[in-house]
Amino acid sequence: MNSKKFLLGTLVGGISFFIFGYLIYGLALVSFFNQHTVASAGSMRTMNEIIWWALILGNLASGALLTYIFLKLGNISSFASGAGTAAVIGFFMTLSMAFVRYATSNSFDLTGVLVDVIAATVLTAIAGGIIAVVIGKGNK
Repeated sequence: MNSKKFLLGTLVGGISFFIFGYLIYGLALVSFFNQHTVASAGSMRTMNEIIWWALILGNLASGALLTYIFLKLGNISSFASGAGTAAVIGFFMTLSMAFVRYATSNSFDLTGVLVDVIAATVLTAIAGGIIAVVIGKGNK
């Protein structure tokens, strides 16, 4: 595996997850998820309470996962191929985690869980498309 492409894809993917995650979850859907949280008041962290190092590490891990898969598959080098592959990965990963969390905790109601799956699928598709473009540079 190309270490330079892996590191670059991880970094670009982490940044993409961070920025678009903020736009989707932090701005567009924040009031929706506040309405569909079934946990006690105050269980969701405010912007001032976010643990930034953990958020950054989580976004980098998501970028690394997609980059690793794309490099192993070897034929993911355009925005469309990256977005399509990442959407499937994001859908099934989020679906599994969201329903396990729904079954075992008091985080979101069922509507919140379903919207989370859709939002995370879109987020993963965008980040996957960007990663694919970056790691696909120089392949032609």
